[in-house]
Amino acid sequence: MKRIARWARTEWGLLYVTVREPLLKRHWRAVPMSLGAVCLTAVIQVVQNQPWGYGFVQGIGAVRAEDPLAPALLRTPLSLFVPALDLPVWGALAQILIVFGIAEVCLGRWRTLLVAYTATLAGTLYARLGIALGPGRPLGLPSSDAQVVDTGPSAAVVGLAICLGWRYGAYATAGAVALAMVVEVLLKENLAGKEHLAALAATVVLCGATTLRHRMPARGPARRFRTQVDLSSDPP
Repeated sequence: MKRIARWARTEWGLLYVTVREPLLKRHWRAVPMSLGAVCLTAVIQVVQNQPWGYGFVQGIGAVRAEDPLAPALLRTPLSLFVPALDLPVWGALAQILIVFGIAEVCLGRWRTLLVAYTATLAGTLYARLGIALGPGRPLGLPSSDAQVVDTGPSAAVVGLAICLGWRYGAYATAGAVALAMVVEVLLKENLAGKEHLAALAATVVLCGATTLRHRMPARGPARRFRTQVDLSSDPP
């Protein structure tokens, strides 16, 4: 048990300390964006399950590879909060509350949205590339996937989980998330799983580029300070 406790402190200690104090001091006021995202997702779920609401939600927040690019890009921000109809909505709400909430405290509101949008956009653009390549190529997709709705909040959750693991030293957790995405594709080779891998790859590139950019110009204490504060808080 002591060994497990030591491992847990090493893996999640910094993340826990960063999240604990703001939540104790401000409670729900520490994560207003995440609570808003949960409420928005719940409202969209209720609306899209109504006879009058399904077409409305599809028109403003559903993204498919067959859609023209410009309207698809306009719908992509809202598509983060359109849950899949064939999956329990409570899972999506719990993922958003926990992962978005931790990210909002650790990364700040705007950086959380940036990572989430980057991950979702990577999946959206990958679907178009894969269909253009065709099923015979390594990254190709069948043409039927052009009619499948993009992943919704799950790609954003994957991206944020990888980013948090990267920034706060929870490498085993980030690796477990990445492994789970690979296993998902191996067991159930569908568009959602491959979009999750695209989201994962885009987040790794984003975090790696950010870390490299802030390490190269500076030296010594200045470099260490900039690496620690980057993506960990909003600018004043």
